[in-house]
Amino acid sequence: MSASPSDIESGPLVSVAIPTLNEQPSISICLESVLAQTWRNVEVLVVDGGSTDRTRDLVEAFAAVDPRVRLLDNPRRTQPAALNRAVDEALGEYLIRIDAHSTVPPTYVEGVIDHFLTGSWGGVGGRKDGVAETAQGHAIAAALGSRFGVGGSTYHHGTEMQTVDHIPFGAYPLDVVRELGGWDEAIPTNEDFEFDYRVRASGRELLFDPSLTIAWQTRETVAGLFTQYRRYGRAKVLTVRKHPDSASPRHILPAVLVAALAGSLLMAPRRPRPGLGFILAYLAGITGAGLLTAPGVADPRARRYLPAAFAAMHVGHGIGFWEGLLGGRRPDASGLESWRNGRASTATTSATGDGTRPRYARRRGRG
Repeated sequence: MSASPSDIESGPLVSVAIPTLNEQPSISICLESVLAQTWRNVEVLVVDGGSTDRTRDLVEAFAAVDPRVRLLDNPRRTQPAALNRAVDEALGEYLIRIDAHSTVPPTYVEGVIDHFLTGSWGGVGGRKDGVAETAQGHAIAAALGSRFGVGGSTYHHGTEMQTVDHIPFGAYPLDVVRELGGWDEAIPTNEDFEFDYRVRASGRELLFDPSLTIAWQTRETVAGLFTQYRRYGRAKVLTVRKHPDSASPRHILPAVLVAALAGSLLMAPRRPRPGLGFILAYLAGITGAGLLTAPGVADPRARRYLPAAFAAMHVGHGIGFWEGLLGGRRPDASGLESWRNGRASTATTSATGDGTRPRYARRRGRG
């Protein structure tokens, strides 16, 4: 079932959530792409974590000329807290998360709703294509689109529509989000994968559609990529501890690689041949992957950074995983339960008859 012209003009209201924190360089172009959607019945919730640059001023300027834009505060400053705040305020029937340093084509929302109108999906997402400006950034974008870099992360390189275990910047029926309790604020990164795990555990399926493309601004330096993936690795431990059966080989392999590299370094002084052999084999592997990936990189300056980009992803994630594992931090329910309790408290207050209506129970808007 596809959206009809009347659906596009007055169909279900779609709430677009955009978490922000100091996104001055990119927020305007992001908002322009969202407001240019063919699906006109949208509200745009920009949830800001206390930006100190001109992000808020720019959003307020958009809101002044387009009432579909609203600026919300996120005092907790994290991504899951921003998403939960958007859920509290959303008036729509569906929620689509869009990253503040990304853009989407004009038919993105329409394409998402086409899938939801079939009534078959718990979540829908598209392909995240990296874009960059520097030579290192172009190498990073290419590495993110390579199976050698990201393994089985279909949303980075998939070309066929299929069910998946995770979708980037996902879209969901708001009833599903509220039923599952929103995003877990005890998991500040990797919160999207953890939420998708709960969607699937509830018996619903996630759809990946490669025609729904997201142009996503990558890190512009290899050092920045390493820091990012180190953070991803630490957060992955929290998700695995909460949901042990969510782990797959591609989540664990970077930690195995780091352990093997560390063991080889320790072995090298006594037994140089086997000790250095594994290290040299890995270096040869990322060099070979760089050579295979290079023909698809338009910027010739970027090609020399490809091996370093692969290493930053693998080693950064592996180190972060070990840090999370050895640090002993375990996820607790404080973030998720706090949000749930806040919603319950609001609903109770409303039920006592003081005239306060719970935010999450607002009537869904129609065009």
